[in-house]
Amino acid sequence: MSISVTSPITGGAQTGFTAPTYTVVADTAPPGNPGKQVAVTAMGGTQAGVTAHSVASPFTINFTRPSNLRVVGQPNPVTGVVTAVPTNTYKCIVRKGVLPLAGQAYKTAVLTANCDIPAGADLADPANVRAGFSAFIGVLNQQSAGFGDMAVSGIL
Repeated sequence: MSISVTSPITGGAQTGFTAPTYTVVADTAPPGNPGKQVAVTAMGGTQAGVTAHSVASPFTINFTRPSNLRVVGQPNPVTGVVTAVPTNTYKCIVRKGVLPLAGQAYKTAVLTANCDIPAGADLADPANVRAGFSAFIGVLNQQSAGFGDMAVSGIL
């Protein structure tokens, strides 16, 4: 199965939000970020002050993979050890227009999750690759409000 974002997206818990949802439509990824992208065109639930995607205030979600997937090299013929294991970097990038100060132009906040997976793990250990993603996404969902609060208050 590949990335296929469906609409609406159920948002994670955030302080002051009630049942946040995001209606998305397919979008074209910007040059240099080949991948699948959606734009948020409407919000549901209670999210006072949140704006949908616009030119001035983008709200997009982009998933990318390496343009050239790398594979693990051959082991040393004497020791049997692979000394240089390349990585494949997968990303989820959310771009959201935010106001730096009332009355000012929107600036774009960029939230990026980089997932660096050693080449070869996809074949040799897919269960543990999936477990890493499961825990990663689970803890972000569990700590959604705390992570948002920390970005607003600066308190860890």
